[in-house]
Amino acid sequence: MALQALVIILLVLFVLLALGVPISYAIGISALAAIVQTMSLDVSVVTAAQRTFVGMSKFSLTAIPFFILAGNLMNQGGIAKRLVDFVNALLGRLPGSLLVTNVGANALFGAISGSASAAAAAVGNMVAEGEEEQGYDKALCAAANGASAPSGLLIPPSNALITYSLVSGGTSVAALFLAGYIPGIIWAVCCMVVAVILAKKKGYVGAKGSFSFARLGKATLRAIPALSLIVVVIGGIVGGIFTATEGSAIAVVYALILGLLYKNITWQSFKEIMVESAKMSGMIVFLIGVSNILSWVMAFTQIPQAISAVLLGITQNKYILLLIMNVILLVAGTFMDVTPAILIFTPLFLPIAESFGMSPVHFGLMLVYNLCIGNITPPVGNTLFVAIKVGKTTLAKTLPYMLLFYGAIILGLLAVTYIPAVSMILPQIAGLG
Repeated sequence: MALQALVIILLVLFVLLALGVPISYAIGISALAAIVQTMSLDVSVVTAAQRTFVGMSKFSLTAIPFFILAGNLMNQGGIAKRLVDFVNALLGRLPGSLLVTNVGANALFGAISGSASAAAAAVGNMVAEGEEEQGYDKALCAAANGASAPSGLLIPPSNALITYSLVSGGTSVAALFLAGYIPGIIWAVCCMVVAVILAKKKGYVGAKGSFSFARLGKATLRAIPALSLIVVVIGGIVGGIFTATEGSAIAVVYALILGLLYKNITWQSFKEIMVESAKMSGMIVFLIGVSNILSWVMAFTQIPQAISAVLLGITQNKYILLLIMNVILLVAGTFMDVTPAILIFTPLFLPIAESFGMSPVHFGLMLVYNLCIGNITPPVGNTLFVAIKVGKTTLAKTLPYMLLFYGAIILGLLAVTYIPAVSMILPQIAGLG
């Protein structure tokens, strides 16, 4: 029964996606098609409706719309320029200073806004003029911008990690948030190393003059209000002062106040932000709801147990099993967005990972890190295409540089996968591991 249900789900899902059906409907219909094989149509439809409602009615889901709203307020709040100035003051003496600044600012802005594409657009536009004036290769700039933007999705607050927490059965959000810092930094550092190497090869120098603590201090003061959002929200969640849901509401208030103080949010723009946030939130919450049907079908037909038996029949070596899972996720990530991929693959692979003693927190960071690579990999690769558009170049010119960034980022993935301390050391220090 498990094999039959899995074949039906995958076949229907891929056919619907190939026809251009939205991922939410494709997941729901494929799950319903599998249910019909085991019970009557009327019972199947009622069961699917019940599971959708249950999936959407979890209180912890409220954190996602709030963090989306906070991110959109930050996008309009005029913080990108302050973050670019801060990173440039800190790292601007390195070869290819604008490339390095782009990478560092993407990590910070992506963490605050919760969107890799928003980071690539906002930060990329901020440094584009300087890169053009200094004669930087447009394709290299687009590659550095696109490759580094997803690093912010690992650094909390992260909607991807909240989604994983829900699907994995309630893994601690605080632990996941703390676990995300080092993998996110590793991603950014990998991109910086590649950027510096390529900059030196092309003869791009750092900013002129000596390092200035005065300039860094001024830039830091301008950036502190934006950076404080991360400190306030994550500190409160980890410290047990408030929950992730309450923290998301505080993030909205903080972002709104900051935008008003910077005078970048008007009544008209606020209405547009609210509408856009509602649309995005509705899409994600509905997707989580219909994915609950899929999770139930998998549990009912024992698909995870069947997949586990197949993989364990191939090898008992956990390192090889993790490699197989990573390869599957890398391939799937090139065709799917992060959220639906988390919803589909968590119930499939998490039981296998737990069977050989892997922490759900560690697995969650490996999963999200891996799937974020899909954000910058064709044919989907939304963030990469945003960076290419901002950089006014083409995919053909950008891909040769991207291959080097892919190699460095995948080395980071291997570190996250095979060195548990990379993800677990901060949660363990905080007593959450």
